[in-house]
Order: sequence, then C-alpha cells, then structure tokens
Amino acid sequence: MKTKWTWAAAAVAATSMMANAQAGTLEGVKSKGKLSCGVSTGLAGFSQKDEKGGWSGLDVDVCRAVAAAVLGDANKVTYKPLTAKERFTALQSGEIDMLSRNTTWTHTRDTSLGLNFAGTIYYDGAGFMVKKELGVKSATELDGANACIQAGTSTELAIADYFRENKMKYKAVTFDTSDQTRSGFESGRCDFLVSDQSQLYALRIGLKNPAASVVLPEVISKEPLGPVVRQGDDAWFNVVKWSVNAMIEGEYQGVTSANADGMRANGKPGQKRLLGSEGDLGNKLGLSDKWAYNIIKQVGNYSESFERNVGQGSPLKISRGLNAQWSDGGILYSPAMR
Repeated sequence: MKTKWTWAAAAVAATSMMANAQAGTLEGVKSKGKLSCGVSTGLAGFSQKDEKGGWSGLDVDVCRAVAAAVLGDANKVTYKPLTAKERFTALQSGEIDMLSRNTTWTHTRDTSLGLNFAGTIYYDGAGFMVKKELGVKSATELDGANACIQAGTSTELAIADYFRENKMKYKAVTFDTSDQTRSGFESGRCDFLVSDQSQLYALRIGLKNPAASVVLPEVISKEPLGPVVRQGDDAWFNVVKWSVNAMIEGEYQGVTSANADGMRANGKPGQKRLLGSEGDLGNKLGLSDKWAYNIIKQVGNYSESFERNVGQGSPLKISRGLNAQWSDGGILYSPAMR
C-alpha cells in the first residue's frame, strides 16, 4: 500500500502496546463507567454527528451495543472521531477502548498491528463513482483518469491492483477525510471517486446534486467491515465479538427491541438462552445474564440497526444483499449461541 507510515509506525506501537495488553479493558470500562469508542469523522449511515452533538449510524450502534452489554446502558459511550490515518494508533495507544469505524479486515492489519477484528458488521466492496456528464458506463473506461481517494484506506491497494490487472493508469489525488474526498470530487479535482460502495452511497447523498453522479457496476474487492480491539486481551475481544453476534443472532431468532421482554419470559429455548433467562452465556463473558437482552432492547437486532441507518428506513436505502441473513440468501450469521 502507499500508506508506508501505517505499517511502520503502527508495528512499533503494536510492539510496545503488547506489554500493557493484559491491563484488562473490560474491567477498565466497568471501572470508569464509560466506553471510549473510535468512529469516523462523519459518514452518513455509519457514524455521523448531528447538530445537537448526538451520534448515530451502524458503526455507532456497535459501540452502543458493547456499552449496553458491559454497562447496562447503551448511552454510556464517549465517541472519538478519527481519520483513517489516526484510527489504528489511537487504538494501539489505549486512547480508545475499541474502534468501530468502517474498517476493512485484512491480513496485514490482523497480523502485524497487534489488533484483532471482532467480526463483520457489513460486507462491502470497493467501487467507483463518476459524474453522469462524463458518459462513463464502466470502470474499464477510466484509463488515464484522476482518482479521489481517502488516504490510509485499503482502497488504495484495491484500485492499484485493479488498474494494474487491466493494464490501465490513473493519478491518485488523496485526502485525509471522507468529506474532503467528496469535496475534491465535487469541485472537479478528479474524474472519479473510489471507495467502499457503502461509502459511495453515503457520500453521494451529501453532494449538492446527488442525481448528477452515478455509482458504476464494478465491485473490485472484498471489504468486510467490523469493529477492532487490541490483541492480548481475550476477555475484551470476546465481549466485543459476541456483542456483534448478539445483534445478528437476535434477528435470526426473531427477537426485536419491541418483543424482547415477552420472549425473555415466554420465548423458545434459543430465545430465552440469548436473552439470559436460561443458561449462563453472560457469566462466561464476565457480564450479567441480561447482557444480550440489554443490547437488543436498547439498540435493536441487526435488522433494526441496518434498516434505520443504511437500509430502507434511511436516506441511503441500501438493500441487504450479502448482509442478509444466511437463511435469506445472504452470508450473515452468528456462531451458535449455546
């Protein structure tokens, strides 16, 4: 990748961080009564701050789910906006307890930065957005064009690979934040914008004239997005991982924020086990037996979060696609809750 600073600086930080990894993030969060969660600097549908200072989005809901599981209150979160360049160092240094910031799970990040990816909250892929006036119908027509790209992202390598494989050339125009990337595209500093497709849809609705731009059909990479924690702290890794799984399993089991109370009392065995009225799943995580109940009651299951943030109940109106449950033609599922 072109982000040499990322792997060199981050590897050093990862080495020094490992000595303190066993300090115990779970107990630390319980002690301070607040979860510190790294999010983006602003991306519609994923992590966005409103005029009153409140945060919302699919990634934000993951932060809220962990807070609900650990502290019993989804609102006990301090959000730390981070650029793509800043995100890993902030996590490695302990500035944040977890990262939930449209971040792609890759081999290099998983093996060399002292970090663990705690599951996938959104299956994505890199794509291209162009202005309709260019008349471009396919990415194969972009030879010699200028590309707006956010620095420090996996997209940088994805586009380099794609153009190399197709014997084409491009000129990269890089920016630090997604907002800057969108502004560069809108002002004409580049011919196309390349990013994860979900981000393209989010950025498009922020354009002055969204209808004047189109997302091309090509998807050129696999981009599984999900929360990240530090390596060496298995108790915390398990909590974040199973908080994500609880949202996914909640949808599969038919448990929603509206019916969680009834199912906790009178549901099927799998529903009652998930919601903590049977079994000891919470105890195995060092949490109360209501940990998953608190997640679903306060935040919602995966479908509820998806639809209000990026799906049909949102301005993005993204279809479930790969992010549908495995039983509905997608690839989304939780390991067994037993």
